[in-house]
Amino acid sequence: QVQVVESGGDLVQAGGSLRLSCTTSGLTFDYYNMAWFRQAPGQERERVSCISRTGGHTYYADSVKGRFTIFRDNAKNTLYLQMNNLKPEDTAMYICTASGRNYCSDSADYWGQGTQVTVSS
Repeated sequence: QVQVVESGGDLVQAGGSLRLSCTTSGLTFDYYNMAWFRQAPGQERERVSCISRTGGHTYYADSVKGRFTIFRDNAKNTLYLQMNNLKPEDTAMYICTASGRNYCSDSADYWGQGTQVTVSS
């Protein structure tokens, strides 16, 4: 059974930092392109960042470029999102996805339940 589990979300003040983690089991991690999405109440889901199987390709939404860094440790089956200089508009549920076919796709094979990030002003 495949599991995708996010952690690291918290309440933080504007300007602060958080590191999100996404651990997987039941799949061959380095076969999968990974991504972070986020969704705030009443807003559409947003693709935040993506990373290819080997980490050679990354994508960042304009809203987070220069502040967030995505990286992965294939030996630990874990994806990370380092978030610096957080802003209140970053407040959302952050969701990790794994896609065996397409890079940076909305049609990922597996989705986690999410971890809540709240940034106070």
